[in-house]
Amino acid sequence: MYLLVYVDDITLISSSVAAADRLLAALRGVLAVKDLGTLHYFLGLEVSRSAAGLTLTQHKYSLDLLRGAGMLKCKDVATPMSATPRLSALDGDPLAPDDAIEYRSIVGGLQYLTITRPDISYAVNHVCQYLHAPRTSHWSAVKRILRYIRFTTSYGLHLRPAPSCVLSAFSDADWAGSPDDRRSTGGYAVFFGPNLIVWSARKQATVSRSSTEAECKAVANATAELIWVQSLLRELGVYQDQPPVLWCDNIGTTYLSSIPVFHARTKHIEVDYHFVRERVAQKLLHIKFISSKDQLADIFTEPPSQPLFEGCRRNLNLLCTSGHS
Repeated sequence: MYLLVYVDDITLISSSVAAADRLLAALRGVLAVKDLGTLHYFLGLEVSRSAAGLTLTQHKYSLDLLRGAGMLKCKDVATPMSATPRLSALDGDPLAPDDAIEYRSIVGGLQYLTITRPDISYAVNHVCQYLHAPRTSHWSAVKRILRYIRFTTSYGLHLRPAPSCVLSAFSDADWAGSPDDRRSTGGYAVFFGPNLIVWSARKQATVSRSSTEAECKAVANATAELIWVQSLLRELGVYQDQPPVLWCDNIGTTYLSSIPVFHARTKHIEVDYHFVRERVAQKLLHIKFISSKDQLADIFTEPPSQPLFEGCRRNLNLLCTSGHS
């Protein structure tokens, strides 16, 4: 049995109805508790159930965000960010102080929306990098994200029951993609069975001297996340009978994870290498190569073309829910 508590909102999760009823009775003895029944709404997250599983959406929150930005009736677009050109810190003119405050407020709201919308993670991470000094080009990028949200307000993350408890992950990096500092963006997606449970799109802290180094950093971050998820699952009493598989589309990184040989061009990435290599050597992790066209983490590292974006979104289990326009 588990409780998720935020101020005076509580979500109770239990595999036993009787145990849940006993806990509620005990809470009523000391607190004014109102049982709202089966979970359907919690802190802006909407939960809908069907025979196919659960769907998590933020439909109302999305509409409130659009309304607050004055874009409830805006013209929609099919992707959250244009594939070209890349944003820069010096593009456009600086925003006026009031506009800069609004920019930060809306971007903060978009960050909360990524709880159920991994498809906007890269775009939101990108505009977050200019919070300190936003410009007109950055504001245009935020408006495009909002126009995409208007197009997809009824989309949500689908979770379905499955017999498989296998962990798997996809890891990718966009080498030297930032035009401002040439840092790379790394991303990963972690699946529990067929269900997406963790994802990330984040600029790397240091500049990578090669695409292999950027990919190694991304793989190391994904490996650390897998370790954390495994630890959490053990606490929940869920154990895997086989090691997780991490899919990477960089051949050099895949080879380095299993072949303990360094040469001059890879000695500078030894820390990440040894961290991942140790897990592979102990048979606690399998790293396998995947074609770039099948790399689901691509959506977290760069703005792909519309067909590729839509394919990734579908494979991440982001579906249009019924009952919303």
